[in-house]
Amino acid sequence: MPGVSNFPTDSGSGSQPETDHEASPLVRIRSLLPGLARAEQRVAKVVLDDPSSVARRSITEVALAAKTSETTVTRFCKAIGVGGYPQLRIALAADTARSEARASRDLGGDITADDDLASVVSKVGFADARAVEETAEQLDIGELTRVTELVAAAGRVDVYGVGASAFVAADLQQKMHRIGRVCFAWSDTHIMLTSAAVLGEGDVAVAISHSGATADTVEALRVAKEHGATTVAITNFPRSPITSVADHVLTTAARETTFRSGATASRIAQLTVIDCLFIGVAQQHFDDAMAALDATRAAVDGHRLGIRPDGRRRTDRGQ
Repeated sequence: MPGVSNFPTDSGSGSQPETDHEASPLVRIRSLLPGLARAEQRVAKVVLDDPSSVARRSITEVALAAKTSETTVTRFCKAIGVGGYPQLRIALAADTARSEARASRDLGGDITADDDLASVVSKVGFADARAVEETAEQLDIGELTRVTELVAAAGRVDVYGVGASAFVAADLQQKMHRIGRVCFAWSDTHIMLTSAAVLGEGDVAVAISHSGATADTVEALRVAKEHGATTVAITNFPRSPITSVADHVLTTAARETTFRSGATASRIAQLTVIDCLFIGVAQQHFDDAMAALDATRAAVDGHRLGIRPDGRRRTDRGQ
């Protein structure tokens, strides 16, 4: 992941969103992992590899497994916001119980060259479903509410994203246009920068980056902020570089596996946030949004074949 060595590690960063509702401690550990010190990363790996075991082990045992000191384990606990090791054990035990209740078998393992297609389908389906569930669980509702209100009131919304994130940006643009909101999605660096340069007060710039370290996207958001626009970042890592130029941060919770880096689970998690944002904006303009949806549906109705989804021919217009 590019630029992770430059992630800020100050847990008091003003751009870091705080959540008041319960979320998996493992989701938070994964999101903060790039910004931890190396010794703390070793502790994180021990926890992520076998959280249920750590919930039963002493701090001394975990320190030995991570080849570090008990003091480092304590620092790690504070870095991820759980206070201390006893609180971490309680959080892991509760999370393990929830996980066991959700599924009787673990399909979250990495995809290997020996997996048959049935196993691949199961693992992909499991990982994608967990990305959606964990993103929803940890999403800061207060921050989402603020972003929704800002986007709903904006004169113009620009969305930046490159690579796989560009598809998510285009999806937000399409959704916003369908309810009559002015929104543009850009993926070309030069166009992102020129577009950002003409934004101003009352406009909103939304940057989408799984790593939060994509230079083109970070630069575009920085330029938009410098010209007075309100800036929003959607990223998997709440202490990544993009958060330093974002007024508001919405986080995803995606785990990438072999063959799938940056392309599937992260995109699905981002689309979950986009869907929530879009519906929130549509609610702010409910009557206008419903009228626009009806109008746009009618505009393309003539371009559909006269066959119903069940295969039978339509007998009435608009059926």
